[in-house]
Order: sequence, then C-alpha cells, then structure tokens
Amino acid sequence: MQAILAVTVPFFALVLAGYLAARRHVLPESAIPGLNAFVLYFALPCMLFRFGMNTPVFDLLNPVVLGVYLVAALLIVFVTIALTLNETVQLKDAAFGALVAAFPNTGFMGVPLLVALLGPAAAGPVISTVLADLFVTSSLCIALAQAHGASGQGARVAAKRALRGALSNPLPWSIALGAAFSVAEVQLSGPIDVIVRMLADAATPVALFTIGAVLWRAGQHAHTRTPVGRFLPVALIKLFVHPLLVLALASAAHVLGAPLSEFQILVLVLAAALPSASNVSLLAERYGADNGRIARIIMSSTALAFVSFTVLAWVLGVRPV
Repeated sequence: MQAILAVTVPFFALVLAGYLAARRHVLPESAIPGLNAFVLYFALPCMLFRFGMNTPVFDLLNPVVLGVYLVAALLIVFVTIALTLNETVQLKDAAFGALVAAFPNTGFMGVPLLVALLGPAAAGPVISTVLADLFVTSSLCIALAQAHGASGQGARVAAKRALRGALSNPLPWSIALGAAFSVAEVQLSGPIDVIVRMLADAATPVALFTIGAVLWRAGQHAHTRTPVGRFLPVALIKLFVHPLLVLALASAAHVLGAPLSEFQILVLVLAAALPSASNVSLLAERYGADNGRIARIIMSSTALAFVSFTVLAWVLGVRPV
C-alpha cells in the first residue's frame, strides 16, 4: 500500500493544489482556459505522441481491448440512464450523468497515472480507452441528450456534431501520428525531439493542476444547487460499478479464450476506476443540461477516487514499477 500511495498521493495532491489555487484566487479564473489550452493543444498531444511512437500499433488499437471496454461503457450508459431518469432528471440530464458515469479522466489523469503505476506497457490499453470514449461514448451520450424533445433526425445531427467535435480534438490525431511513426519505425531527433519531450514532461503536472482549477470553476458556474441524492449515486456507479463490470466482462472474455492478458485486464479495470472526466461539465453547460449536477458528480468522484482507486490498486496486487 505504501508504494501505491507514493504514486497516487502526488497525483491527487496536484489536483487539490489546482483547486485551492483557483479557490483562493492565487490562480485567476481568467487564466484557467489558458492552462487548459496549453494542456490540450500542446503538452498532452506531445505526451500521447511519444507513447504512440513507442508502442506497437496493435496495442493502441487492440480490438479485444476496445470491444470489452466499449461493451462495459455502453452498459454503464444505459443502466445509469435507466436508474436516474425520472420526472426531475430528464433525458438530457440523465444522458450527461451517464457520460460522467462511463467516461473516466483517462486523458488528463489516467495515462500518466497508470504508466507511473504499471510501467510504459500500460500506455497501449489505456490509450485504447481514450479513443473509445472520445469517439463512441461521448458521441452516443450527446446524441441521447439532444434526442430529448427532438426528432430522430435531431439526434442524428447531434451525433454527427459530437463526432466532428471528437475529430477536432487534438488527442486522437496525436495518437494517430505517433502510431504512424511507430509503424514506419521513425524516431525524432535533435531539437525537435527535445521540444516534444519537454512539452510531454510538462503534461502531467500541468494537467493535474488544471483538473483542480477546472473543477473549482465548474462549481462556481453551476446553475443549480443539486441535492446529494441526485449526484452521489452516479459518482458511486463511476467508481465502483464501472470497474467491477469491466473486471467481470474482461475476465469472462479471458476465460472464453479471447486474447486478453491479465495485465491488459488490470489496466482496463484501473482505467475504469478513475474519476469522471472533468471536461464533461463544460459539455453539459454548452448543451443546456444541469451542469450543477454534473459538476458535483465530477467533484465527488474525484475526491472519493483518491481512496477508492488506491484501495482497488492495492486489492488487485499492483506493485509500482
């Protein structure tokens, strides 16, 4: 446990530092979008590019890993909607609640955390989950949210818009470019390699700090004060039901003879156990959903994940490299 805490404590401490810096106005609110842009368009793409370049392409796009993870994500989406949809929580809000229940913070937190815990080999499976959530889970939930009070054509338009949004995200393209370098067996060198490495090294601390600042901002701009009973159950689905479902499906696939290693199962389970993706509150605000509820799900899942993720890693016998 001590070895696991030595990895997880700094990660969550940086998130807390970002939250406190924003709350105490040490970090001006006007600076948060700039930090987010630096991570999203510069640091994180360089980090993912380097992982993609140094990871076999089959590990990045393993169909079994993608299939197991996507089945679990889709089940979480529909189960969460079924459990939360009522007169108070309409389809739009239920769909965004399902998105935070199924979409872990793999981009900003998961890739560096799991690589720090399990070694560089974890990059392939966890990057697969990033691609699955960006292109499938988020597109589906946004389409369902837009289907509220709209025709089927409206839902299709929303799905296409969400897919275009995923394609405009620099993260998949950086992964794809890294994979192309991997296939071509090309490596960077000279000043370009130094620049990319420096930006990649900045990704983890700045991304974690930014998560905290974004969480504070989401709470400040939430339009509603949501009762605990309307957000805490979804956070618990994210932290407990999601990883247990991934474990059950991946273990069943392994027993049935699918080419899925115990290490890949471990990575998938820990990825699912991460807190909710922090950017979903911005999506909820953009599409007119109850972003107060979504922000509180994300904040509670992030706070609770320090304990739940650490304990799960210990129960699964993780020994940090």
